[in-house]
Amino acid sequence: QAKILVAESEENNLDDTQWHRWYKCSLCEQDYHGVVSCALGWACWKTYLGRPEADWTRWCAMGQLGRGLLASEHYEDALSVQEAELSTLRRIGVPEGQMLVAQSNIANTYDLLGRFEEALSMRQDTYSRWLKLKGDAHEETLREATSCAITLSNLHRYAEAKALLRKMIPVARRVLAESDDLQFRMRMACNRALCEDPAKTLDDLREAVSMLEEIEP
Repeated sequence: QAKILVAESEENNLDDTQWHRWYKCSLCEQDYHGVVSCALGWACWKTYLGRPEADWTRWCAMGQLGRGLLASEHYEDALSVQEAELSTLRRIGVPEGQMLVAQSNIANTYDLLGRFEEALSMRQDTYSRWLKLKGDAHEETLREATSCAITLSNLHRYAEAKALLRKMIPVARRVLAESDDLQFRMRMACNRALCEDPAKTLDDLREAVSMLEEIEP
């Protein structure tokens, strides 16, 4: 069904308006998970594999395969696909924002594999490039700063994680709705760094409690 809907969209010059049918159920509108997501990822890739490298359906299919492999916890395989996807995006010259999203996905997979140093190196590069491209108040910059801080905490570099989040949380408060999920994620990441740091102070614990009170429903 997804293949047919995407084909109809292409015929009507609607580009990727039906692409979500490769990863979202048409009945409940929820994303597919686990082995179903993986099976659809492979089906998607096989459907568009023969198209030219620069065709949007081909590199989107590669991304879909990567997501399906992640959903079924085949992390090493997913990483190989994601690296191939990033290489493809660089060759065909997509906008930088798309390449940064692909790069962030690779960093996520590094984290899942416990390769935190590699994840951090990629996250720091991605964050600095989003900062230069969109500024500190853009949602992608804030999201990548949060991911960077989480990886820093994974490496027990709590002071750096706290410093980054203390700088970016006020920006998020200024530009995002109070109920925005990213605000919640940023505060929880900061709370983790505050509480897990072996060198935490009483002021750090007070800050952590205050932060939890702010996000309490």
